[in-house]
Amino acid sequence: MLDVDMDLAQSSAHAASTESRIPRCHLPCDEPRGPEGGYFVHLNPVRAKLLGKADRMLSYPWSSFGWYLTVPAQRPGWIRVDRLLGEHGITQDTPAGRREFERRMEVRRAQETDGSEWAAVRRGWCLGGEQFRQQMLDRIAGRLGEHHSGELRRESAELKAERIVAEELQRLRWTEADLERRHKSDPEKLALAARLRGETTLTMKWIATRLQLGTRNSAHVRLQNRKHAKKK
Repeated sequence: MLDVDMDLAQSSAHAASTESRIPRCHLPCDEPRGPEGGYFVHLNPVRAKLLGKADRMLSYPWSSFGWYLTVPAQRPGWIRVDRLLGEHGITQDTPAGRREFERRMEVRRAQETDGSEWAAVRRGWCLGGEQFRQQMLDRIAGRLGEHHSGELRRESAELKAERIVAEELQRLRWTEADLERRHKSDPEKLALAARLRGETTLTMKWIATRLQLGTRNSAHVRLQNRKHAKKK
């Protein structure tokens, strides 16, 4: 995950005051993001109102932005200047190229008004393609806590549920059409529903819809009857 706050460990008080104001998201680090990824990260202090109108973006000390404008000998080794400049069409890491990069960032800063174009990113947890999204879900499966967003937990649970469904369909030699065709009280369908109920945090409504079990309430009743019947 790329983060605009690179050195907050040096000032815990500063971190406490700014952390909640800067939007965060996961960005794919192993594939080109284009200029928009850099805009989103480096303009965060502007959106959080941590800079005055007359302040250069370079003056914000807790951003990696300044490292892209310094000479190579003074930069940390992990800074990929060539990549970010290249995404802006700047082919040379020279004083002129770095000045052009800052100019473009300041122009984009001036173009932003209410930031509505980033609203979807702020509400989401991932900025990247569908393949990257699935990779992130795979990596965090089973490691989510209350501090993660509800959207992220829901997507992770749905991904796990779909894998369980695919596994059971393969075992039963069923297709999606079989789920729709078979009766709502089919023992195998109810067994699959019970497994989803026990191994995921998804709602009964989601399970009933996915497995063609009718309404949420009727599916709940069928599962309860199945449970009582197994105890006899």
